[in-house]
Amino acid sequence: MDLTIENILFVGSVLLFISILAGKTSYKFGVPTLILFLAIGMAAGTNGIGIEFDNPRIAQFIGIVSLNFILFSGGLDTSWKSIKPVLGQGIMLSTVGVFMTALSVGLFVWAITDFNIYEGLLLGAIVSSTDAAAVFSILRSKSLALKYKLRSTLELESGSNDPMAYVLTIAFLGLVTNPDVGTLDLIILFFRQMFIGAALGLLFGWLSKIAINKINLGFEGLYPVLVISLMFVTFSSTDLVGGNGFLAVYLCAVYLGNQDLTHKRTILKLYDGIAWLMQIVLFLTLGLLVTPIEIIPYIGLGLAISLFLIFVSRPIGVFFSLIPFKMKMRRRWYVSWVGLRGAVPIVFATYPLIAGIEKANIIFNIVFFISLTSVLIQGTSLSKVADWLKVALPQKVKPRSPLDYFLDETPKTSMVEVDIPFENPVIGKKILDIGFPKNAIIAMLRRNGKYLTPNGQTEIKANDQLLVLAEHEDSIRAVYKALHLPEPDLSDD
Repeated sequence: MDLTIENILFVGSVLLFISILAGKTSYKFGVPTLILFLAIGMAAGTNGIGIEFDNPRIAQFIGIVSLNFILFSGGLDTSWKSIKPVLGQGIMLSTVGVFMTALSVGLFVWAITDFNIYEGLLLGAIVSSTDAAAVFSILRSKSLALKYKLRSTLELESGSNDPMAYVLTIAFLGLVTNPDVGTLDLIILFFRQMFIGAALGLLFGWLSKIAINKINLGFEGLYPVLVISLMFVTFSSTDLVGGNGFLAVYLCAVYLGNQDLTHKRTILKLYDGIAWLMQIVLFLTLGLLVTPIEIIPYIGLGLAISLFLIFVSRPIGVFFSLIPFKMKMRRRWYVSWVGLRGAVPIVFATYPLIAGIEKANIIFNIVFFISLTSVLIQGTSLSKVADWLKVALPQKVKPRSPLDYFLDETPKTSMVEVDIPFENPVIGKKILDIGFPKNAIIAMLRRNGKYLTPNGQTEIKANDQLLVLAEHEDSIRAVYKALHLPEPDLSDD
């Protein structure tokens, strides 16, 4: 079956519907949803129903768009407070750890195959990073609670290590196609990509905050659309000037996620849904692109490389990069185990296909098999290994992410009505500008006898009455402090 304008929407919507239903039931059988999405794509492909899809350029484009949404959604849900204590660990894992993984896998492939050293290092670079879609999806869908800020470390690493893997992939691909490229050129490429990407990511984050809060669009539904446009501007502009667009998008989102934004709750909700959609679309597309019968000759080699990556290469990268930090051995082993490979390596494997190098098809099939086995072996055992290594928290003390607070529909534990007196310093200011605590919300505003539903752009006026919902008494005190009011007496009568 060929994909045409007439049937592409029908086929796509049917595959999407089946994927959603499969994802809903998959964890009853202990199978990660991502594997189901891949399997459905493969079943619909050439060796299944017969849908013909053999265009790596389109697959790469879909992959880049999807990764933008997945990384941006993960960044929005990343609390600076939670990642600050593990920032050093995350940076080392996402740079030194990725490089060591790429190097060791590359040398292993070179030793056991007819690949030359550059081709081996290219394959190692492609599979060197953990996959943000896989880690975010599996950790959050399993609601896995971990001790010692391990979850923050793992999510920070998975969200920030794709740029390093991308730079290594481009560098080694350049060496395969042109072995005369100098080492200095590669070093310049690395620093240009990383420094420009980081700088422009934070700059666009700051500019995006101003745009979101200062532009009055009039309709709440337009604000997520504005954020989407800002996300793509960040990626494309950074890529245009030689920076790493993936790093820029992630840092831009982390910055925005820790700021007070107009209609932030609406933006978070939309991105949470779109991130799931992009994960499904990405894995379906890659499932369609692969031809299962072509993987069979490489199962033995793929399994050998996959096991080496899981049990040797990943631990080398983790243990080496975490040398400067105090961390018990069992925590290091768990970080090593959560080295999930998913869609990102498969997307990166399309670069050799498009470049037309000699072993491009072999690399693609091996990378696909590695990603498949990684999610099957590691993804299905995260909870059991966490219990075995004693790094899992009891469910009753599971920490909550910032997104949980914003999306939680249940009432807060404390409620208070606050009057804004005449000449109060906050009069005339927008709610997002007064430093309102993040674990409290203004549920309703009463003005001149009328009730209003406020948002970040709402200006506070004299004699306003605010109905505030907060998590606990400390939050109530923080509310009064932000409103420049005397601290209330919260003692029991």
